[in-house]
Amino acid sequence: MEGAGSAREDAGRAAWLQQARSYLRQADPVLARLIDDRPEFDPRAWMARLPPMDLYGALLFQVTGQQLSVAATRHTLARIQALFGGHLPAPAELLEVDPGKLREAGLSWRKISTLRDLAERLSDGRLDPEALRSLPDDELMAELTAIPGIGPWTVQGAMLIALGREDVVLPGDLALRKAVQAAYQLNHLPAQQEVLDIASKWRPYRSLATSYLFSAAFEQAGTPPAAPRQT
Repeated sequence: MEGAGSAREDAGRAAWLQQARSYLRQADPVLARLIDDRPEFDPRAWMARLPPMDLYGALLFQVTGQQLSVAATRHTLARIQALFGGHLPAPAELLEVDPGKLREAGLSWRKISTLRDLAERLSDGRLDPEALRSLPDDELMAELTAIPGIGPWTVQGAMLIALGREDVVLPGDLALRKAVQAAYQLNHLPAQQEVLDIASKWRPYRSLATSYLFSAAFEQAGTPPAAPRQT
């Protein structure tokens, strides 16, 4: 019966992708070209390159990557994993480690403070991980951005990676802004608001559109896909 359930889930996912791609083709000729050029595209394949992440892990990943290059983020993340036996820490695990060890791994004191604050709230019941997962996007955003050091783009990256939310765009992400510049043949790097304006026609499938743009950008650069990072 488990196999039948999985088959139904796969069929449902395939139907959703077909519907979303059809919508995006009609809504935006630039995306129509990107979609038609990639008939076998898997919008979540790049996530296989990341360690397994729950919501806290994805927020840790996003906070770690603030103001860092992809290479520097991966290096720091690997050192953090090494502190915890090769995996990203749960909130309680992070709180048990001497903050100085996290500093040695490459995190700034500001980022350590943010991650400990978040871990404390998840550990003492002020935040309930399961309740957070079920919140609408705007309510989840309000809950998490109340924590100093966690901004909208940090939350949106976690929504994309850990929660699979379908209508997420990251206008503050430098890689996405460069991808938009290339795909739409702009003579300038678009500001965050310009990315949002372009992305307005992608609703309610902004996550899928974002994945196509990332894929096109990395193909052009000749580098493997990587997770979005903040700037």
